[in-house]
Amino acid sequence: MIRSEKLTKIFRTDEVETTALNQVSFEIRKGEFVAIMGPSGCGKSTLLNILGLLDNPSGGSYYFLDQEVSKSTERQRANLRKQNIGFVFQNFNLIDELTVFENVELPLIYLGMPTRDRKKRVDEVLEQMQIAHRSKHFPLQLSGGQQQRVAVARAVIAKPALILADEPTGNLDSAHGEEVMNLLNNLNIAGTTIIMVTHSQRDAEYSQRVIRLFDGQIINENIKKSII
Repeated sequence: MIRSEKLTKIFRTDEVETTALNQVSFEIRKGEFVAIMGPSGCGKSTLLNILGLLDNPSGGSYYFLDQEVSKSTERQRANLRKQNIGFVFQNFNLIDELTVFENVELPLIYLGMPTRDRKKRVDEVLEQMQIAHRSKHFPLQLSGGQQQRVAVARAVIAKPALILADEPTGNLDSAHGEEVMNLLNNLNIAGTTIIMVTHSQRDAEYSQRVIRLFDGQIINENIKKSII
């Protein structure tokens, strides 16, 4: 599903040049659950932004679904994103002025899905995430765990092939964090590929493989369990 070859990302200002990624090469197969770990500033979020087609690398190649996308335009990246990738962020990134239902519905509106089909799909996913009873509430009326469940629902509503999770339990207590990790694990069991950036060793235990970054480079990979 994903392959990078000598992926490099350099940030430049008038006085400073910072290498965030330094010739990173790896593959991720369809159906894997991969955790990316490393200290702050090691390039984890930069890598996730490139994998999620939010940014282009400075050098190297990135193949997504057998398509070389490292030099894609923003429009090309946006089309690939909305059809294939769901995002789960540490800070939830919900829209406070929209209800739970409306937040989850939004990706389907962008895809042009008819209203009746959208309602059916949103109702199904809210039930799956056990948050349907809060569908008319606004994000600020929910607990952190409930908000993250809504964020996961929004990420999966369009049935993406890939979910990218950036510290998905970072703002949650252990109980709510475990809820979210179980949701992601169940999605992976159902066939969704998941790439998760995390500082949490406990969260990484849900993955099949751990890629460790340091100073923008992969220093090791640990295969924990095979894909069934």
